[in-house]
Amino acid sequence: MTAKEILSLTAVELGKKIKQKEVTSAEAVRAVLGQIRAMEPVLNSYVTVDKEEEILKQAEEIQKRIDSGELTGPLAGVPAAVKDNICMENMKTTCSSNILSEFVPTYTAEAVENLKKAGAVIIGKTNMDEFAMGSTTETSAYGPTRNPWNPDHVPGGSSGGSCSAVAAAECFFALGSDTGGSIRQPASFCGVTGLKPTYGTVSRYGLIAYGSSLDQIGPVAKDVTDCAAILEVLTSHDRKDSTSVERKDSDFTSALKDDVTGMRIGIPADYFGEGLDLSVKEAVLHAAEVLREKGAVVEMFDLGMVEYAIPAYYVIASAEASSNLSRFDGVKYGYRAKEYQGLHGMYKKSRSQGFGPEVKRRIMLGSFVLSSGYYDAYYLKALKTKALIKKAFDAAFSKYDVILGPAAPTTAPRLGESLKDPLKMYLGDIYTISVNLAGLPGLTVPGEKDKNGLPIGIQFIGDCFKEKNILQAGYAFEQSRGYEMPALAAEAADGKEER
Repeated sequence: MTAKEILSLTAVELGKKIKQKEVTSAEAVRAVLGQIRAMEPVLNSYVTVDKEEEILKQAEEIQKRIDSGELTGPLAGVPAAVKDNICMENMKTTCSSNILSEFVPTYTAEAVENLKKAGAVIIGKTNMDEFAMGSTTETSAYGPTRNPWNPDHVPGGSSGGSCSAVAAAECFFALGSDTGGSIRQPASFCGVTGLKPTYGTVSRYGLIAYGSSLDQIGPVAKDVTDCAAILEVLTSHDRKDSTSVERKDSDFTSALKDDVTGMRIGIPADYFGEGLDLSVKEAVLHAAEVLREKGAVVEMFDLGMVEYAIPAYYVIASAEASSNLSRFDGVKYGYRAKEYQGLHGMYKKSRSQGFGPEVKRRIMLGSFVLSSGYYDAYYLKALKTKALIKKAFDAAFSKYDVILGPAAPTTAPRLGESLKDPLKMYLGDIYTISVNLAGLPGLTVPGEKDKNGLPIGIQFIGDCFKEKNILQAGYAFEQSRGYEMPALAAEAADGKEER
């Protein structure tokens, strides 16, 4: 197979071809590494790529286990990437921050361990917004990531590196983390599929925390089938994570049926208010029509509480961030200022020099809302609002199996636009954050494109532990369109010699 033929496969398709001996894991790795060499000077999707000899050694060892019949899963031998806030032993994990620029963990996150047990080949660590704080992957200390569909535009965030890498065929799938839409929104901007599981489904052990009650690891891939297969591997009960849930219904690939007959799908009328691009609205309505023609019952309804989601989210997330990030003080690990006077001076200078502007902004906001005299007025009120948002979703799911809507109000903005106006950037999370506040699963599937050729993502939201509903609806919708690689990535793949 040529490099281009290999790179055009989905993760599950590649896994099958490796088992059928049509291609080897090492050949897939070489194709991916060639694509990385071609695309990274433009995109900057990765913070760290492992040494070629180490990756090929991984691939060859896994190939032997596949050939012997030891590894039989769908991801065996498939090259994958991991977001740079998910720890891997002996591989630098920076959260795209100067404060962790030289941090090398002594342990591996449970989610990555599960991928390794399944035989995935880990290529490296992807770029992200610093400590996952941002919606564009521009706050990274290692420079912004660019969108493979148009490098003048952002890939979204904070898992922009993972989504850009998958879209550009620099890996076959990747892990991201989703605190307020950080998988689903960049998946929308980059034209790939992203899944945020129900809170507690995937272990958070080894995920460097931003907002502990909101963070969840999930897959980014080319299609719904890949995401379902990856989620089956990631799902496990982990005693090292007190929020981990033991699930008995983890055969997610069984939901992949092109049949939504009788499925009840609700579209919140609240989602079609001010700020929504006409092209995004039309794409969502087109998706609704596709599902209606396939037999689903689709109707508009009033969800309520939508306008309160953003303030509640940023109060809670910033409060948790200010607490979680207090550990980065220059004492035990991470960056320490070279010149300072006294212990207090060391703390102050290390944190001032180590953290970027967006992280400092959220630490200050979080410290403020938790401070004496403001705790009741802001943080406690935000927690009450969170409970009301969950109640609104509970009412909706008593009538509907799936909620359909946009993943973001616009397509990918140009680089530099969002950072000029942080409030506008925060408002861009309006359709994703309530899913995290309520602990629900959410799936973004590529839909149509806008007039500039930029992808539009369609979001499917399910009730707690009902990933199968959104996977089934997303899969059925996906059958109406084929996966498309960005022209930039396709040209790079075309330029490689046959293997």
